[in-house]
Order: sequence, then C-alpha cells, then structure tokens
Amino acid sequence: MEQENKDELYMRRALDEAQRAFDDGEIPVGAVVVCRDRIISRAHNLTEMLHDVTAHAEMQAITSAANQLGGKYLNDCTLYVTLEPCVMCAGALGWSQISRIVYGASDEKRGFSRFAPNALHPKTSVTAGVLEAECKELMQLFFKQRR
Repeated sequence: MEQENKDELYMRRALDEAQRAFDDGEIPVGAVVVCRDRIISRAHNLTEMLHDVTAHAEMQAITSAANQLGGKYLNDCTLYVTLEPCVMCAGALGWSQISRIVYGASDEKRGFSRFAPNALHPKTSVTAGVLEAECKELMQLFFKQRR
C-alpha cells in the first residue's frame, strides 16, 4: 500500500479517536501511533475527564506507545494526530525521538510550527494536511456547539 493511502487510513483511526473525545465533551483531538504498519497506541484528549491540562491526545499516545514497546524512544514510529501538536506535545515528541508526525488540521493559535519549529528531533519528518477538511470540520462543530 502506498504511503499516501496508509496516511489516510491511519488518520481515519485518529479521527475515530477524535470523535470519541467529541462524544465525551473533550476537545476533539485524536491520535494513533503506528509502528511497522501496526497501531500500537490509540488516544484522545482527556483534559476534562482527568482535570489535567497536560492530558492531550499526543501525550496519552506517547505514554501508551512507550509502554507497549517497553522503552521511552519511539524510533520507527509514526504519530497520526488530527490537529497540529502544541508546543508542549512537540517537546515531548522531540524527546521521544519519534520518526514521523502526520497531522490533519493546522493550529494557527497554538501549533508548534509557529511557536517552536525546532522542538522536534532533527530526524523527525512531518507531513501536514492529511484529511485536513474532516479534522477541521469536527473541531469547528465542537466549538460551534459550545458557543
């Protein structure tokens, strides 16, 4: 399967997680970590449920993936996340030495690429805009319902 198709497939799994967050009243961000064409971690925002501002989908996915692999480094892994990681998450992803990050919608207000473009590990590659419209639509619907 070519990379573009894989990226869309795994981003759809991240969107499933974002929908779970949406259904639970959390900001709808979902993430999956893939290692050697296998999902090893699934997560979504839990900041409201855990009363923890650090409980972003990416942070939950990193912890779960590291536990699954039995080590702190996520070499040979790809994170698929529906929203561009924030500075905090980008820092954690940098420390994890994740090989690749694929995100859906950009985050102009809090995204790492604007505020901390060098936060990631130098060998980490980034692909932006995968299923961007779907990722953005879920986020916009969530905030529209809140207002």
